[in-house]
Amino acid sequence: MTTHNDTTQYSSAEMMTITAARALTNNMTCFVGIGLPSEAANVARLTHAPDVTLIYESGTLQTKPDVLPLSIGDGELCESALTTVSVPEMFRYWLQGGHIDVGFLGTAQIDRFANLNTTVIAANHPEGGKNGAHSYANPRVRLPGGGGAPEISTNAKEVFITVKHSKRTFVKDVDFITTIGFGRDGKGRDNLPNIGRGPGVVITDLCILKPDPATKELIVTSLHPGTTKEDIIEATGWEIKFADALETTPVPSEKELHVLRELKARTEKAHSAQEAI
Repeated sequence: MTTHNDTTQYSSAEMMTITAARALTNNMTCFVGIGLPSEAANVARLTHAPDVTLIYESGTLQTKPDVLPLSIGDGELCESALTTVSVPEMFRYWLQGGHIDVGFLGTAQIDRFANLNTTVIAANHPEGGKNGAHSYANPRVRLPGGGGAPEISTNAKEVFITVKHSKRTFVKDVDFITTIGFGRDGKGRDNLPNIGRGPGVVITDLCILKPDPATKELIVTSLHPGTTKEDIIEATGWEIKFADALETTPVPSEKELHVLRELKARTEKAHSAQEAI
């Protein structure tokens, strides 16, 4: 889908990335996930937040990649970092020590209380694997797992999530909680002062969602231009609610689009050259 204002055309994917990038502010320390979070974090660094400190799970501190990394082990991260520390130091001192302002994550499934699943799909079938039904031991899809996301979610001061919006991804209850948002009932972080605040915002290609202050259930607070409430309802696996004062997300600027497109072009060129070797 391509949307446009009077002068600028942009895709829904570009809208999502740039909106996610705007969630980061200058001087934040951000623990970055690979994929969409990395794309958004580096657009932020290259536009309005040049002093944001990006940290990746492999131990790279204040990294400034010229192209987007394929994984946390991509040499581009180490080469462009201020320094690289060991993974135990990264988690024990930087993350568990309370030095991370924001953990920026993606996911395969997310539910109404912002719990994330990157472990298995169709693990909670009521038949529990009987008669060929799916179970944890026999899932329909087995995913890569949590990596560092569970620790990031509990130890970062706040969590931002970015993911494409579909009924397959936005489910009422995730099949498996890999990374806690607010638990099965929205109270998973209650009376636990030693962990972070949890998810503060979810940015998709359709809208922005934030947890309701009382129930912690995700509600839509802003619609991207060209998106309707009906679009959100159709793409969400639960009875989604909307804020009373529903906003319209600002459109991407020409500068933001130029930076994002140049970054992706450099990345594609660099990775294509590596494949050709």
